Amino acid sequence: MPGLDGDHTGARIREQRKLARLTQVQLADRIPYSYSLLNQVECGARPATDDFTAAVARALQVDVTVLNGQPYITELQQDRLAALVRPIREAIDLYDLGANPDLTCRPAQQLIEAADCLCQEVRATHLRNAAQALPGVIAELTSTAWTEPSTALWRALASTYRTAHDITVKLGYYDLSAVALDRMDWAAARASDPCLAAVRQYMRALVYFREGEYSIGQRLIISGHRIIDQAGRTREALAVTGQLHLGASVIAARADDEHAVNRHLAEAKQLAERTGDASDIHWLSFGPANVALHRMSTAVEMRHYDDALKQGRKMVLPPALATSRRAHFLIERAHTEMETGHTEAALHSLVDARRAAPEQTRYHPGARETITGLVHLARRTPDTLNHMAAWIGL
Repeated sequence: MPGLDGDHTGARIREQRKLARLTQVQLADRIPYSYSLLNQVECGARPATDDFTAAVARALQVDVTVLNGQPYITELQQDRLAALVRPIREAIDLYDLGANPDLTCRPAQQLIEAADCLCQEVRATHLRNAAQALPGVIAELTSTAWTEPSTALWRALASTYRTAHDITVKLGYYDLSAVALDRMDWAAARASDPCLAAVRQYMRALVYFREGEYSIGQRLIISGHRIIDQAGRTREALAVTGQLHLGASVIAARADDEHAVNRHLAEAKQLAERTGDASDIHWLSFGPANVALHRMSTAVEMRHYDDALKQGRKMVLPPALATSRRAHFLIERAHTEMETGHTEAALHSLVDARRAAPEQTRYHPGARETITGLVHLARRTPDTLNHMAAWIGL
């Protein structure tokens, strides 16, 4: 990894600010944060939170990925993951060419099962395995769906596009993830599946959430609710509805609307009590545990770090919780621990996240910013071993 002194979000913010010919004071006037915080972030003394980065990106009219450095090309190349992205890009680009006469495809049921296995691999954070298998499954499903169209096949194809979105988001290829969501909508329409279409709106909302476009995210959540109303009150529909409320809760938290946060969490809790653990539905991890995790996430987004820390310490994660969700919780808890001065605990949480999901943790912007923040804190803390060694000239 490049040196932390010049390769962090704050340094990239400083570079883009200067390209825009703005002083720190002028940029601070355009964002809902103080000049003091901007100065600390730019010099690396404070980590750039997701909401801070999104606000600066909007003010500078650049993409969030320009500021957080995604995709992390050097690390992707070292891990031999970068080469896996191009075949995914090609596979999702060939959606409209019909059946491929030169391709030998597995039976339909095997392809449907393969699509489901890809979802399992992503939730287990086996990104390399999923990325390697994904293009072939997309190609076979595309060809088979054109020759033997059925609701089940179109659903499976929509699922593979959703997996393409999940992988590319985790690796930082947000442009490609947006294309994958468009393909998911295309296949979901052919499956005439309102639940899949609503899931796609939920995922689109999270894209705009990352970009700091909260009003658009809220509109997409409302659109998702309208779509899911067509599916009746099945357990599947209830789980998707609940996940839409959870998505709305974090968007409302980022927008500092605490009343809306509590309302959406209450709705999701009621639905989770009816569905129980519904992690088997569209791989959304919906259920009581996910509601609790989102309650903590909203506290983090609203910078209620003491409250978030209390929740994080009390949290008992069910053994069946997806590894991807478990790692995300640990990364979020590490950030909360750092913000409340528990730096040793923050490091332990990051180590636990790395053990659980090394690929996901390595490419998670929140993990990288927290590590950067911990490094700078260690350098400034007089009683650390590194500081004492430097003090005596070692």
